[in-house]
Amino acid sequence: MDRAQKEKVVEELGQIFESSGVVVVAHYAGMTVAEMQGLRAKMREAGGSVRVAKNRLAKIALEGKPCESIGSLLTGMTVLTYSEDPVAAAKVAEDFAKDNKKFEILGGAMGSTALDPAGVKAVAAMPSREELIASIVGCIGAPASNIAGAIGAPASNIAGILSTLEEREAA
Repeated sequence: MDRAQKEKVVEELGQIFESSGVVVVAHYAGMTVAEMQGLRAKMREAGGSVRVAKNRLAKIALEGKPCESIGSLLTGMTVLTYSEDPVAAAKVAEDFAKDNKKFEILGGAMGSTALDPAGVKAVAAMPSREELIASIVGCIGAPASNIAGAIGAPASNIAGILSTLEEREAA
């Protein structure tokens, strides 16, 4: 890798560290290519990405970034999982780590906040952006459906009473 390629990688990593909602750092020593492809596919489905880069280049890219504190995690065979959604990458990484013991989460960063493995687990337990939006829409829609039900209830009660009276008269 020549100097121009290294500069390009540092620039790409710098953009990743600036624009990502969450970055998770993990060891992946011993993982097969198929397992890594599985991780990449799961991350892509969740709207995130996986990046393997040289630790030295990643540390250079971290300089001056909000998540600079994760530089100490970059030792050995590390992989970066990241997403714009502050929960997606942590959720996928945590689920993948449960199934694959070779994938060991070291920590990460959420903006300028450094996360230890327990912090990544806590972020993974949080609802994703889509889940939060769905619950808010549900909360907003519930009163309207309750009002519609309350308005329609007397009419259906009256109709039920009338049909009962008709059946009594017919009998």
